[in-house]
Amino acid sequence: MATTLSKPAQPPRSRDADKSQRSILAAALEEFAQSGFAGARVDRIAEQAGVNKRLIYYYFGNKDDLFLAVLERTYADIRAAEQALHLDAMDPVEAVRQLVSFTWRYYLEHPEFITLLNSENLHQAVHLKQSARIQEMNSPLVQLLADVLERGRQQGLFRDGVDPIQLYISIASICYFYLSNNATLSAIFGRDLKAPKALAQRLSHMTEMVLGYVLR
Repeated sequence: MATTLSKPAQPPRSRDADKSQRSILAAALEEFAQSGFAGARVDRIAEQAGVNKRLIYYYFGNKDDLFLAVLERTYADIRAAEQALHLDAMDPVEAVRQLVSFTWRYYLEHPEFITLLNSENLHQAVHLKQSARIQEMNSPLVQLLADVLERGRQQGLFRDGVDPIQLYISIASICYFYLSNNATLSAIFGRDLKAPKALAQRLSHMTEMVLGYVLR
């Protein structure tokens, strides 16, 4: 169990506090992504962030709470990026196509997202289960995808009965597995599955799979 250190005698000014918290979260994300929750060290996070270790405990309580803050920030970032796609303004087929492409490219460009999830799954999601925000954070995406599917159904494009949560899990899964297991898959099949051509082929394959499922 992590020990909470005593708080600084005087809390930092608001502007300095915001800057310090951003620096701490950025350093913590890098440390947790590289070392996992178990291997991460608060001393290294403090050094990377350029702050006193006591300030980390002042803002975030302990290592577990800091890891949860990193996870919540990570999910908030991907949900905000998804909202910026404006899938609600697209043709339903194009919206599904763009969601697959976005998810794939986001995982490629943010490998820390995959490593953080791997670490949290090793701990049976013990941190995310304590979050008061995580379900609320993900609800808009589910509703957005449900609306896209309903528009497609009403236009006679999509079949009935597609569960938006199941569909999103499937999209995330086929993107996630390929990348999280890329080293072993490349070794097993004797092919560089991270080569540009292989990545382009994979995106095309995944898009066809998903559309093949939802289209009538």
